[in-house]
Amino acid sequence: MSGKTNARLEAMAAAARRQRVLQAWMPWLVILFTVVAWEAVVKAFGIVPFILPAPTDIWASAVRWWQPLLDDSLQTLFTTLVGFALAVVGGVVLGVLIGSSALIYRGLYPLLIAFNSIPKVAVVPLLVVWFGIGMWPAIITAFLISFFPIVVNVATGIATVEPELRDVLRALGARPVDIVRKVGLPRAMPYFFASLKIAITVAFVGSIIAESVAPNAGIGRLMMVASSRFDVPLVFAGLITTGIMGIMLYWIAEFIERRTTGWAMRSMEGQNFTPGG
Repeated sequence: MSGKTNARLEAMAAAARRQRVLQAWMPWLVILFTVVAWEAVVKAFGIVPFILPAPTDIWASAVRWWQPLLDDSLQTLFTTLVGFALAVVGGVVLGVLIGSSALIYRGLYPLLIAFNSIPKVAVVPLLVVWFGIGMWPAIITAFLISFFPIVVNVATGIATVEPELRDVLRALGARPVDIVRKVGLPRAMPYFFASLKIAITVAFVGSIIAESVAPNAGIGRLMMVASSRFDVPLVFAGLITTGIMGIMLYWIAEFIERRTTGWAMRSMEGQNFTPGG
């Protein structure tokens, strides 16, 4: 009987290992399939690069213009990271205040919702008037577009602390600041990292919008110049470069999340890896 049980456990462990390997390779397989299918469709239907360039045309354009592509990518990455960092600091502070005080919530939340509803592309011309053409409109736009998700998620994480738990902690002599610091903030961490993975990707959108409206440097300016020359492969090279930077920053946020809030992900990991021990 024990032999059958051991064989069953070994089979489940092997299946779990195969599942982990498949999960690790699946993104690369999907990307490879997409690139091959894209190339095949373009070649089969004879689509000209002006309409839809093939991946080989995009690669050739990226190699040809690698220096301006690299310089503008670094500029966009810098403005995005600065705006994102400001959004993290401001979003955490305001999220803590909103989540821990019903009065502040009722006072500020309508204003935040109204401001978040304004298209950021309409704000960029005002930023250019106030700050001039340069990196500051891109930084501020990245900040504005990534600020709201962080505020909402941090506030939600703190506000979801059970009232019964708050009452017990108050009965034990805990101050409101202690409740927020020792219970609210740990509770908000999974929400916070979920918002980071959203905010870091939309921050690129803010930077590129500003760089497209008020071109000085960055991927947005590069794509505008390429569009004016009808260099569609270079436009696609800029888009793909932006996507790669977004994926890299997303992975960094996910890595930090796993290192700092592994306790919140333990149940999901247990479901995935329990057969393997």
